[in-house]
Amino acid sequence: MRISSSQIYDIGLRNIGRSQSQLVRLQDQISTGRRMLTPADDPVAAAQALTVTQSKEVAAQYVANQHDARDKLRLADTQLGSLTDVLQGVRSRLVQAGSTILADSDRQTIASELSASLDQVIGLANSRTPAGDYLFSGYQGNVVPFVRSAASAAATPQVVYLGDDGDRLVQVASSQTLATNVAGSDLLMNIREGNGFFAAAATGNGVGLVNQGSGMIDSGTVLDTQKWQQALESGFPWQGTTNRALEIRFTSPSGVSSYQIFDVSQPAPPAAAVPAVAVSAVTPFAAGQSIPLQTTGQPPAAAVSTDFGAQVVISGLPVNGDTFTIRPSANKSVFSTIQDTIDLLRTPLTSTTARTEYSGKLHNALLNLDNALASVGRAQASVGSRLQALDNLGDSASSLDIQYQQTLSDLQDLDYAQAISDFTKHKIGLEAAQKSYVQISDLSLFKYI
Repeated sequence: MRISSSQIYDIGLRNIGRSQSQLVRLQDQISTGRRMLTPADDPVAAAQALTVTQSKEVAAQYVANQHDARDKLRLADTQLGSLTDVLQGVRSRLVQAGSTILADSDRQTIASELSASLDQVIGLANSRTPAGDYLFSGYQGNVVPFVRSAASAAATPQVVYLGDDGDRLVQVASSQTLATNVAGSDLLMNIREGNGFFAAAATGNGVGLVNQGSGMIDSGTVLDTQKWQQALESGFPWQGTTNRALEIRFTSPSGVSSYQIFDVSQPAPPAAAVPAVAVSAVTPFAAGQSIPLQTTGQPPAAAVSTDFGAQVVISGLPVNGDTFTIRPSANKSVFSTIQDTIDLLRTPLTSTTARTEYSGKLHNALLNLDNALASVGRAQASVGSRLQALDNLGDSASSLDIQYQQTLSDLQDLDYAQAISDFTKHKIGLEAAQKSYVQISDLSLFKYI
């Protein structure tokens, strides 16, 4: 086989060009620090790197969501802490208002302070995020959650809730969402009265009269929740389906203070009201004794003995005709509790019976306020647990990001030692090829003719 001079030139130039291309590619790799300059360099690794990059970007979005959720929850935690401080201040003033040495003017002053505290509570309840969303409006972040109703001549304006019970959920991990808000309905509106099961209060003595004795009822205790629920729902033959309640009536037969329990529930409207029905025997009373909520069959009631699994304690000395009512707990907002207390403090105390009624109502207000504080405490604990969950997710996200970076480095980054070694080898090869090309191209018969 004969090789012409032109073939020698072409082969030499092609080999030199190939060596130059390899050298340039190595130079690009060294300057960029990347092993793969194009997907063609390693198609399998390029596909894997694309998948890892997409996963890394999704994880980065989760981290951004976590930061956003953390900011909102921290703000909610701060506002809940401030709300607790205000309510604690209200409670301290109510305890002070229970002092028997205060005059009506002193209670008026406390009422004015509580009015300012009520405005503070409404302001905190309407807190907003830097983005303008309301923290405690449920899902409707653009709706003012708590507003005062229109005032009327017959009633003090009440605070109403315009939000909902929804949660604003944020995706903080591939399989986890987290609420970044607190629904104001559960926080400040749906607060159970009394001890959470029932509310006990003085009812009065006759039409339009308060109790005339010194008796005061405590908040009561449920000893067996199962018995209480069963008696409330189906275990006791209530005479009415609405306003279910028991009433303790005091009498003084033969000069001995005694009590008897009555069923004062009523049928649903438009049915006519029915009189109370005695459901227990007349029992002698001693001040400070516990009164078990137990019924026995008394005509005309059905002959059923029911244990409600609860008891109350009445201190002081009720007189003939005094009554106390035990009703299943209903929801009462903290705003109503504070407003009712303000109205109570502004009422002059002109008699001993008025002072006794005042003390009983103030005791119930303190109990309801404690329930409100417990509700805020539960909300703050929930926010704290969510913040802790975000901290744990943040730690996991940091570890995962390091793993993604390591995987991408393994797939894409350059081994500098190997690359420099290859660069030196190809450089020497190129220089040798260039020198040999000069010598070979110089061989020609024309030089000897």
